[in-house]
Amino acid sequence: MTKRVKMVVAYDGTNYCGWQKQPNGICIEEVLNRELSKLLNEPIEVIGASRTDSGVHARGNIAVFDTHARMPADKICIALNQRLPKDIVIQESCEVALDYHPRKRNTRKTYEYRILNRRVPLPDQRLNSYFYYYALDVDKMREAAQYLVGEHDFKSFCSIRTQVEDTVRRIYSITIKKNEDDRIDIRISGNGFLYNMVRIIVGSLVKVGCGFWKPEQIKEALEARDRSKAGPKAPAEGLTLISIEEETLPAVIREENEHWSYRVNQGEIESFGKAYIQIYACDECDFERLLLRLVKQASRNGAAQIHVRDNTGHLTLGYKAEYFTFRQEYTQWKLVKKLESTEETLLVEENKQPRENLRDTSRDTLPDISVISLDTTDTKQMEAYCDFENECFKTVPGGVKREVEQLLSDIAEGEQCFWLCDGDAYAGFFSVKKVDNELELESLGVSPSYRGKRIGQTGVSAFEAMARKAGCESSCMICADCNPAIRLYEENGYQRVKEFSHWYVTSDEKKNQKTALEEKTEI
Repeated sequence: MTKRVKMVVAYDGTNYCGWQKQPNGICIEEVLNRELSKLLNEPIEVIGASRTDSGVHARGNIAVFDTHARMPADKICIALNQRLPKDIVIQESCEVALDYHPRKRNTRKTYEYRILNRRVPLPDQRLNSYFYYYALDVDKMREAAQYLVGEHDFKSFCSIRTQVEDTVRRIYSITIKKNEDDRIDIRISGNGFLYNMVRIIVGSLVKVGCGFWKPEQIKEALEARDRSKAGPKAPAEGLTLISIEEETLPAVIREENEHWSYRVNQGEIESFGKAYIQIYACDECDFERLLLRLVKQASRNGAAQIHVRDNTGHLTLGYKAEYFTFRQEYTQWKLVKKLESTEETLLVEENKQPRENLRDTSRDTLPDISVISLDTTDTKQMEAYCDFENECFKTVPGGVKREVEQLLSDIAEGEQCFWLCDGDAYAGFFSVKKVDNELELESLGVSPSYRGKRIGQTGVSAFEAMARKAGCESSCMICADCNPAIRLYEENGYQRVKEFSHWYVTSDEKKNQKTALEEKTEI
C-alpha cells in the first residue's frame, strides 16, 4: 500500500548547490533521494515546498515522498538521520494524505536574513551571515521596508531568470532587529517568494541603510516593475528559510493598493463549493492577470463554482482567461411592491413545543399550511431550520450557509423566522426583517417534496400580511434574476427597482474536459 510521508528538513546550505537537482553540483534533493532509496529499498523522489538557492540554509523546509515501505512514517526521520551528512537533519516525519502537495497549499513562508554589521568580520559567523563593513541605519531600513508590505507586483525584486508568469506576491510583515552582537536580523513573512526575491529585497534595504538611497526609493523601485531599478542581490550565506506554516482557509480576502482593489469571499467553499470575487478597481494592464490569479486561487481552494463581479467594465459574457470561460451571467435586483391597506389578518402560531423534523410528504391535494414562529429556545428546532435553509439555498446564487450561532445573531439584529407547516411536517420557511418603512423578505424556501403545491405563494402572502400589519408602505426582497423564485415574486406584483450587482460565473474548461473524458471512459 502506498503512503505519502511529509518531512520537515533543516540544512546548512554552504556545501550544496541549492535544493533542486543541478548538473554541476550536489544538492539537498539529490542527497535525500539517494539516502531514502537506500533506507526504504525502493526508488524515492522527494517533492520540496521551497527550492532554496545555492548556499541558502533552512530550518523548516517541507518535503514529501511516496513509499510502499512498512516502516512507520514517524520513525523514518530517526532512521534517515543516521544516514545523512551532519549538515542535513530531518526534524520530523509523518504520514499525510496521498493528494497532499507542499507547493499547492495555502502557506505562510518566513525567511530570515542575517547581516553582521561591524568593522571586522567574525570567523564563526562567516557561513550564516553577510558581513557588511559600513554602518547601517536600521530605522531608515524599517521605514523603507513598509513600502513592501501588502500585495504587490514584485517584478523589480526577482531575478530576470524567474520562470513564473505571475510576479504578484503578498508580504505579511517585515521586521528588522539589531542585536547587541552587531548582527541585524531581517525577518520576512509572505504567502510566497519569487526567485532571489528575499535577497534582492535585502540588497535594496542595505542601500537605504548605508545612505545611498532614500527610503521612498524602495517604493519607486517597486512601482517601476523593472529589475534594474532595485538594489543588488545580497549574498546567499545570510539567508535561512525559517518555517513554512499551513494556514486555514480565510473566509474573506480583501486587498487594495494603487493598482487594484478586490474582495474574495471563500466562506461558502466548504459548504456549497462556491466562491465570490468582487473586483472594485484595477488598472487595465493588470486586469486579466488579476482575474486569472483570483479565479485560480479560488479553484485551488476547492471552489467548483466561481462568481465574479467586475466594477471595471472589462469582464463580458464569453470572456476567456486561460482555461476559464465566463459562460453565465446574472444580476441581483431589489424588488419592491407598494402595499394597499386591507382588513386582512394573519394568524401566526407560537411554537413552544418541538415539532417533527424534516420528512418527505407527498400529497395529491393542496395542503392546508399554517404559519408558525420559530422557537429560538429549542436547539433541535433551530438546527432543523438551519439544515432546511442550507439545503434549499445550496444551488441559489448568493446562498449563504447558516449555523445556529449565526442564526441567533441575525435574530438578535431584528430578523424574524417562521415555519410553513403542513400538520406536523415542515413544508417550507421564510424570514423577514423591517428596514425603515419596508418589510424585507430575507429568505423563502420550500421542501423539495412540497414544490409545485403553491407553498411559496403561501409564504409570500404571509409575508405581505405581516408587512401590512406592521404598517409598512411596501414590501421588498433581494433576488438574482437566475433564481426561479423571481418569477413568483414578479407574478405577485413585485418590480425590479434597483440593480445591486451583476455577476459572471466561470466555467472551468480543463475540469469539464476531464469530467467528459471520465464519463466517456466509464461508458
